[in-house]
Amino acid sequence: MAHQTVLKSLILSAAFLGTLAGGSPAMAAPSARKIHAIHVQIPVHLKQANVVFNMDHPAFFGDMPVGMKYMHLLALRMKQTGTKGRIIGVFHGKAAFMTLNDRAYDAYRGVTTGNPYKGLIANLQHQGVQIEECAVSMKGHGWGNADLLPGVRVNAGAVGRIIQLVQRGYVQIQP
Repeated sequence: MAHQTVLKSLILSAAFLGTLAGGSPAMAAPSARKIHAIHVQIPVHLKQANVVFNMDHPAFFGDMPVGMKYMHLLALRMKQTGTKGRIIGVFHGKAAFMTLNDRAYDAYRGVTTGNPYKGLIANLQHQGVQIEECAVSMKGHGWGNADLLPGVRVNAGAVGRIIQLVQRGYVQIQP
């Protein structure tokens, strides 16, 4: 199942790369349509980028969480271009459940499938993205640290944490 998740992630990456380039997801399939020349008038070269993703609600492209996909693509781009910096994903509110381990995820969602996002989160962590969960959201749901996926860090509160990071110069992305 992990291999299927990774394969699906790679397939959807091609679609999102097209979307980030300013087109539609169909840009991933150039053989199906005519290719038009693109001339970039405003190149973007970043030496440093510190970014916090405010993951407060689930937003999807098909079955793929948009915020997690953008974290992945940004991490790839930063590596490719040698951009220094950090990416932090702060999960809270209606998206807080996405960081739960299989047992807690199943209990919360009323399913027996396990957390379908665990592979995506593990991949993000492998890329150096810091994944955080909000203690306030956890308290509201009765979750403890043992209910989270490995490596997920708990902050004292998502809103305060995002404010703290923005004050430190992080750019906030709201997928």
